[in-house]
Amino acid sequence: MNQTTLVVMAAGLGSRYGGLKQIDPIGPSGEIIIDYSVYDAVKAGFSKVVFIIKKENEEIFRELIGNKLEKIVDVDYAFQSVDDIPGGNIYGREKPWGTGHAVLAAKPFVKTPFAVINADDFYGKSTYTGLQEFLANVSDNDRYQYAMMGFILENTLTDNGSVARGICEVSADGFLKQITERTKIQKFEDATKFEENGIWTPIPKGSFVSMNTWGFTTSIFDELEARFPKFLEESQSNILKAEYFLPSVVDALIQEKKADVRVVPCQEKWYGVTYKEDKQPVMEAIQKMVDSGIYPAKLWN
Repeated sequence: MNQTTLVVMAAGLGSRYGGLKQIDPIGPSGEIIIDYSVYDAVKAGFSKVVFIIKKENEEIFRELIGNKLEKIVDVDYAFQSVDDIPGGNIYGREKPWGTGHAVLAAKPFVKTPFAVINADDFYGKSTYTGLQEFLANVSDNDRYQYAMMGFILENTLTDNGSVARGICEVSADGFLKQITERTKIQKFEDATKFEENGIWTPIPKGSFVSMNTWGFTTSIFDELEARFPKFLEESQSNILKAEYFLPSVVDALIQEKKADVRVVPCQEKWYGVTYKEDKQPVMEAIQKMVDSGIYPAKLWN
């Protein structure tokens, strides 16, 4: 049985939220969302955590997160830098290059099958047990063997604005056929819709979406690295804003028949602090889980 690693993408500054939302307390004893993610992952059997952060945030991350969690699980830090690209950042870009570039930063620290999550999303216990069950027994054969936790669209929305999600097409036998990144999805009275070029299009109810909860073998690093120069070449007309999306790379591997991606259905309700107005509902949801015994009132003693 394989050892497994949890990779946490925490380099974003939360532009829509207005601050470093990953360290905003939401639990009854001052816990942050990352605390619950690591707690659930360790309970599920993950043996190491790698945080992807910005170098300038290292001190505060170590103070508020790392120093505490290093007593419980093996912890490493990977630094995502806008300058860490082939040939250097000759474009003067300030915006991070996206989730594919973020995960690539973790390559030196990950030697086992691993899961990828966002730092500012609360996924629930069964997310980690599902990922661990897959990763503990995975091996690449003639194709890469990956997994994606499939969340129900309606379980992943906020009442306070739009969200970005990967809309998934899944085969009858449970494999990902295609994933399309939609950067503006919003609830309306009649349906959930995505916006593109000013046009709002309904999304079928009950659709599976990606919440950037993936299970990978280390083969994904070589693919992310090899495909990044092509992304740069094709993004010249929008080089200051274009993003190297992790789901887009996975989708390309599926279409090229280089990877099989098992969709693990997940009934958990997502909680996240995308906007400031989201914080209070998340705190109330966590408190209910504490009251019902799902989590202790103080996660780390």
